[in-house]
Amino acid sequence: MRENGNGVTGNARLMQWIGSIQTRTGALAASEAKVVELLLADPLFVGASTTAEVAARAGVSPPSVIRAARAIGFSGFTELKIEIARARGTTGFFAPSDVLTADATTAAVLEASIRAGTDALTALGGAVEVSALERAVSSIEQARQVIAFGAGPSATVAADAVFRLRAVGVTTIGIADHLSAMIATRLLGPGDVVIAVSSTGRTSTTLAIADAAASAGASLIAITNQYGTPLAALANIALVVGGAPLTAQMAAAASRLAQLVVIDALVAAVALRDPQRSRRAERAGIDLPDIA
Repeated sequence: MRENGNGVTGNARLMQWIGSIQTRTGALAASEAKVVELLLADPLFVGASTTAEVAARAGVSPPSVIRAARAIGFSGFTELKIEIARARGTTGFFAPSDVLTADATTAAVLEASIRAGTDALTALGGAVEVSALERAVSSIEQARQVIAFGAGPSATVAADAVFRLRAVGVTTIGIADHLSAMIATRLLGPGDVVIAVSSTGRTSTTLAIADAAASAGASLIAITNQYGTPLAALANIALVVGGAPLTAQMAAAASRLAQLVVIDALVAAVALRDPQRSRRAERAGIDLPDIA
C-alpha cells in the first residue's frame, strides 16, 4: 500500500456507502474530522487496520477514532469495520488519481472529470434519502408557487430547477439578485416552497434566503452535500447528495452533477403524479410563436 493511501473506484456498493458517510460529516470535532477524512479517502485501509493504526495515520489518539465512528452513526470502531467489509465485497486496491497540474494533458483532464462525475453519481445512490425525496415531491406538487435560489456554482442548479419544473406545469420563479430574492421570499407564506441549493450548506446569501423562507412559513427544501450544516438544519426537507471527497479542481463539478440528478428525479416524479398538468405545460410550450 502506498503511503498516500488507496482510493476506490469501480465498486458501486462501496461508493454508495462512502456517499452515505459523507452526508454525516457536517458537524464533527477537529480530531473526529481527521479520522473521517481518512475513512473517506482510504476506506480499505481503515477496514483492514486496528484502532491504533488508524489513529497513528490520522494523527489523533485512539479514543478519537472510536468517537469518530460513533459520531457518524456506528456503535463503535468494530461496527464501522464490519460495514466496510460488507460494502467492500470483492473490491481491489486502486491508486488514487493524481491531482491535476498545469502540465496535465487534455486526456488526463477528461479522464479525471469523468471519474469525478461517475463517483459522485454512484455515491448519490447511497446518500439521498428516498423518504425525503418523496416528501419534497409532495410539497412541490401541492405548492402554490416555488422559488429556487442558489449562489455561485449552485445558481446553475437552481436555474435548471426553474426551467424543468416550469416545463411540467409548476409555477416556479428564479431570482438571481439576492435583495430581490429576499423580498420575494419574505412575501411567501404557507403553501409556498423554496428550493435552496448550496453544496457547502453555509453560503451566507443562500442561508439568508432560507431563513426568510422559514420565517415566512414557506416549506424549505435544501439541496446540499451534508447533514449537520446550517442549511440542512433550517430545512423542512434536506436532499443530501453526499459524495466522496474530491480535489478542489473537481469537487464543485461533481457536486453539481449529483444535484442536477436530484432535480431530474424531482421533476420526473412530479410529472408522473400529475400527467394532466404536465400535458398542459407541454401544450403551452408548443404554442410559443415560431420566430425562425
